[in-house]
Amino acid sequence: QVQLVEAGGGLVQAGGSLRLSCVASGRALSTYTMAWFRQVPGKEREFIAAVDWSSITDYAASLKGRFTISRVNVKNTVYLQTNSLKPEGTAVYYCAADRRFGLRATRLYEYWGQGTQVTVSS
Repeated sequence: QVQLVEAGGGLVQAGGSLRLSCVASGRALSTYTMAWFRQVPGKEREFIAAVDWSSITDYAASLKGRFTISRVNVKNTVYLQTNSLKPEGTAVYYCAADRRFGLRATRLYEYWGQGTQVTVSS
């Protein structure tokens, strides 16, 4: 059974930064694509970025330049560096994993974490 555990969320002022992490356990996911999504209550879960096993990345156009995804395979960990945060970035941030790359639809991802709350104050 695969478990994904996110960490690093919290309260930050607008313009600030947070580094989120997601650790996978249960099996090695070094060949899996890892991704980050976020969800505001009452809205659909939104794709942020994905990184494949070789560190090829894919970003949502609206967030590219402010958010950076990276991974350390030997640690089974994926990171999301979030910079210049805005109040509309307040959401639960989720980590996901799947064998395939290029996916942006939530229903296609095989594994999910429980999420970490990010709150951006104005």
